[in-house]
Amino acid sequence: GCNPLAETGRSKLQNQRALLNQQILRAVRMRAGAENLLRSTTNNKVREQVLLELSFVNSDLQILKEELEGLNISVEVYQNAEETFSIPLVPLGLKETKEVDFTLPLKDFILEHYSQDSSEYEDEIADLMDLRQACRTPSRDEAGIEMLISYFLQLGYLENRFFPPTRHIGVLFTWYDSFTGVPVCQQNLLLEKASVLFNIGALYTQIGTRCNRQTQAGLENAVDAFQKAAGVLSYLKETFTHTPSYDMSPAMLNVLVKMMLAQAQECVFEQIGLSGIRNEFFTLVKMTQEVAKVGEVYMLVNTAMNQEPVKENIPYSWSKLAQIKSDHYKALAHYFTATILCDHELQPGDDEDQQEKALSQLYDYMPEGLMVLAVLKDKVQRKQLGKAHLRKAIVYHEEALRVCGLCKKLRNIEVLQEVLTAAHKRSLLKYAQQETEDDFLSLIQAPDIVPKTEHKIETIAPQFSKVKVKDFFHKLGPLTVFSAKQRWTAPRTICLHHEAGELGFSLKGGSPVQVHCLDPVCPAASAGLKEGDYIVSVGGVDCKWLGVSEVLEKLQSVGKQPVEMEVISCQDTAASLHSKSATYSMGMQKTYSLICLAMDEDKIDQTKKAPLKLPFLSWGTKNRQKAASTLCLPSAVAGSSQMKKKLSPFTLFNTESSLY
Repeated sequence: GCNPLAETGRSKLQNQRALLNQQILRAVRMRAGAENLLRSTTNNKVREQVLLELSFVNSDLQILKEELEGLNISVEVYQNAEETFSIPLVPLGLKETKEVDFTLPLKDFILEHYSQDSSEYEDEIADLMDLRQACRTPSRDEAGIEMLISYFLQLGYLENRFFPPTRHIGVLFTWYDSFTGVPVCQQNLLLEKASVLFNIGALYTQIGTRCNRQTQAGLENAVDAFQKAAGVLSYLKETFTHTPSYDMSPAMLNVLVKMMLAQAQECVFEQIGLSGIRNEFFTLVKMTQEVAKVGEVYMLVNTAMNQEPVKENIPYSWSKLAQIKSDHYKALAHYFTATILCDHELQPGDDEDQQEKALSQLYDYMPEGLMVLAVLKDKVQRKQLGKAHLRKAIVYHEEALRVCGLCKKLRNIEVLQEVLTAAHKRSLLKYAQQETEDDFLSLIQAPDIVPKTEHKIETIAPQFSKVKVKDFFHKLGPLTVFSAKQRWTAPRTICLHHEAGELGFSLKGGSPVQVHCLDPVCPAASAGLKEGDYIVSVGGVDCKWLGVSEVLEKLQSVGKQPVEMEVISCQDTAASLHSKSATYSMGMQKTYSLICLAMDEDKIDQTKKAPLKLPFLSWGTKNRQKAASTLCLPSAVAGSSQMKKKLSPFTLFNTESSLY
């Protein structure tokens, strides 16, 4: 990873994000305490003081939320260092996390579950913790992506090795929401995996915004990066269907995927026009539909951002930037159409049929009384329709400038103001060149442009298989056998004495090998060997990864001398599992809580029918009071009907596996 103390622009932003997260956490704790006091007291004077304190806390939280939004729209830091004249692209900030100490939980589990000396695995545990720490500050390139994917794949091994389905091992993961700054704390490894996936997608967006958009290669890399970002976020949405924080909720991820694909489409348009847009009829027709496509996808992004449940949590400036880009690119589409009509009159040598066909592709319909071929041939109609498109372009440009001026964050982005102003002036100049005295007689309304692209933008699914990693805890044995789901007896030492060169049993399977066809009267059986035992060592040499022929060779190489081998027996694993579900908690709008609910078997009435076990990711509204580790931002509370009131994303639910 990068040096966490490096004073780069991006590291400063991440440090500010971490500081804001801590301030929000303190305010949330104060909010929770005040709410609890308000619920428990009946003294009117105390209630008045608490309500006053809550109003101050709410104000502080609102200010902190606005500061966090300011970090999310600090796009200049992530852009390419080269001076450009392009509208900035929006990256995602990395989710922040707290340090996790795996040492004691993993060492205890190795000793208790695998019956091995845990001190032999100190280096492996240290490597795991170093990798996690490095993933908090990944470099903004392919090496950083590879490191995050490596850690994600290691988490798959870790889950199978050390996280049994029946209990928690005491490792608490804390991740902060990228948009609200609210921490989510769980002992479930799926929170860690989902958060790492989110950061992989976020890092791709930062790589995309960093690309040099003044070169063909840079734009190609930007398109590829945004498509990969969309693919990772889409994979996160489909794999972890109900995650516990706002930034990873299905609705929010759906919006983020749309935004990344829109930015990829924008880069495609810039790529087409990089070498310059020739003022030629058919070239302008193609560019018109391409830029109209960009305007359409940004309009869809803006619509999605203003829908529940993401409307309250998406940064306001992001929504306004999507609206500005939609208006800006729609204006460009009308400007290009006006240029086609005003600058390219039909000449005697031109192909009328081809021009008619090309121009008709721009419209779903023509204004009343106009036909495409007639417009091409009639100079007056052509000019009137061209001016109608210019008027519509000017309206869109003015709306983009108005929205930009209303948003404080966007108003401070100089290059955005420059691009919008230059495009507006160009359309005004074009319109002034076409103006005549009888202009007030023109009542034609310019029709909308049909968007079309020859470069379809799609998500690129993450290719985890391209990153090769080795299981840190490879020494524990093959994962198919030595996993957290399996239970065995402690290793037993069997002393073998060869009689007439016979062992009294055969071996089968891969690694590790199993005892097969055991003679019940042979010395090995008398020494305690059982049918189906796994052989883990022979003569003090670990053989968990050896095959049948290799183990037989070791057994027979000692000749007639006694040989000691260690074996283990598989135990029944049919224990009752924890019921796991992802619950949409009552009164917690737009919050997804990943819950691990432990069944207290002592309290289950044996006469009652046991409820069906819920799948890990399913909806439900039961056990709200047990909903684990959900922290959100607070809302006003007064009276005794607090739980019936709508809660804002700043509400704290303090439960058994939360941070408290």
